[in-house]
Amino acid sequence: QVQLVVSGGGLVQPGGSLRLSCAASGSIVSINVMGWYRQAPGKERELVAATTSGGSANYADSVKGRFTIPRDNAKNTVYMQMNSLSPEDTAVYYCNYPSLIRRPGTASEYWGQGTQVTVSS
Repeated sequence: QVQLVVSGGGLVQPGGSLRLSCAASGSIVSINVMGWYRQAPGKERELVAATTSGGSANYADSVKGRFTIPRDNAKNTVYMQMNSLSPEDTAVYYCNYPSLIRRPGTASEYWGQGTQVTVSS
């Protein structure tokens, strides 16, 4: 079995920072793409950022220049450093590994549990 454990959410004031982490455990061969999504109340889930094992990353326009998505391949962990947070960033954040490989030739998608990020004064 593979589990994704998310940590790092919470309450922060506007302009503050938070760091989320998502660690995958279990029998894992490799993970190519690691991503973060978020869902605000009344809105659809949206992709915030994603990174590949080759080191490339892409970001939603709304977070460019404020968020980064480093990863530690040895630990099967992805992070999201969120700076200059605004109330518009308030949402439940989910990590997503869309192509986790447990055995050669197979890939499965996994989601972490959501973590609440609230930006408020």
